[in-house]
Amino acid sequence: MPKASARHILVKTKAEAERLKQLLSNGADFGQLAKKHSTCPSGRKGGDLGEFGPGQMVKAFDQVVFKKPVLVVHGPIKTQFGFHLIETIYRDE
Repeated sequence: MPKASARHILVKTKAEAERLKQLLSNGADFGQLAKKHSTCPSGRKGGDLGEFGPGQMVKAFDQVVFKKPVLVVHGPIKTQFGFHLIETIYRDE
């Protein structure tokens, strides 16, 4: 079974997610932004979610982590929790 490790920033609005993504593309540190802005408890760890397998996260989240390129910030991705910026750190098939 594949495993992946990812980190994310979770915010309430798409506009906020887009603003943070712009900051990231201008060189802001992902971990620092997660600590400051993420509404997920993982924010305290810089957004780090650790290692997990398919089906452990909501479907929209899984689609990014297990299908999209690694080490690229994807989003905003909408789930029932809000809007995510997601970066897959590694994935093994």
